[in-house]
Amino acid sequence: MSGKKDVLPPRILHLHSTFNAGGKELRCARLINAFGPKVHHTIVSAVDGAYGASSAIARGANVSYPKDFPSLQGKPTPGRLQTIARRMAAHNLVLTYNWGAMDAVMAHTLFKDALGLPPLIHHEDGFGEDEAQRRKRRRTWFRRIALGKANGLVVPSETLEGIALTEWQQPIGRVKRIANGIDTKAFAKRPKKDALRGVVKHDGEFWIGTVAGLRTVKNLPALVRAFAQVPEPWQLVIVGEGPEEQAIRAEAERLDIGHRVHLPGFVPDPARYIGLFDIFALSSDSEQFPISLVEAMAAGLPVAAPAVGDIAQMVAPENVPHITDPGAPDALGKALLTLAKDEALRATLGTANRDRARADYDEKTMIAAYRRLYSSAMGRDGLP
Repeated sequence: MSGKKDVLPPRILHLHSTFNAGGKELRCARLINAFGPKVHHTIVSAVDGAYGASSAIARGANVSYPKDFPSLQGKPTPGRLQTIARRMAAHNLVLTYNWGAMDAVMAHTLFKDALGLPPLIHHEDGFGEDEAQRRKRRRTWFRRIALGKANGLVVPSETLEGIALTEWQQPIGRVKRIANGIDTKAFAKRPKKDALRGVVKHDGEFWIGTVAGLRTVKNLPALVRAFAQVPEPWQLVIVGEGPEEQAIRAEAERLDIGHRVHLPGFVPDPARYIGLFDIFALSSDSEQFPISLVEAMAAGLPVAAPAVGDIAQMVAPENVPHITDPGAPDALGKALLTLAKDEALRATLGTANRDRARADYDEKTMIAAYRRLYSSAMGRDGLP
């Protein structure tokens, strides 16, 4: 389909729960870079000032960050929702992300017809600590109603796809599962020992590493406790930023391993440094399809992590025995210790994970799927 809608460059409005650097935000940045400067993107964060992922957007991208956009947080009163809805009208497509932007989804459903609003596609990538174990009934009902006129609901995992179809009662045609993908070739390069800001890998050291937002749902103090079972010269490197930094440091000090636990903060471009890790670890209470895990696999790393979300299905079959029961607090430490003791096992699992990532999780497939979905919603022949 083509016509007047194709004359002007498309304008896409992104409404995020937060735009600090995390999996969904960095995926969004990669898509913006892939679509090129002929598409204009407007990005709004529900959390004031949370725009850390903007550093991952290419300089030539056509992106704006309006300071006067109505807050995405507050009571969902009709007047407030109508104000949000009116700001959607100047765009060709509205993209919303996670629970923090759900008021905007409701605004779109309530006022789409009256205001002639553009199509909306919602993205759900997982849950915060308040819904890590069980979804809240009130939010479930709100999602069911709010998504009533959405053109699509994108999820990255089989787990979330099942939740969307059953708990949220979404029609099968609305739910689109698109697996997260990365530039797998970029992760094949051997990193320099000083590639990670503030932390240098010394000869004879081995690193257990993770890349994660320092949030409660990631349960990183549990990773510190699991790491305590692994002796020197092993080090634990946690790359990321967030409110749980002091709790992580306090746990390391309590266990008298503070000198072996390193928190360099958020460091962009994981392809430059994730290969410094010898083992990749997660300790999250809730995940769906973590991009950091795909990056670690592409870098040829063995993985130890709890079996939450799709993690057990993501890794190579050879690695599955080291994906642990989330209900067994000591299991992650035992998995780390097993991998730490066996260099040959680490190499075997790393090779299997790299092959799996290249075969199934390259970003070309992901970008093509999003390009088709967004273009179809806007009634265009295709995004650049």
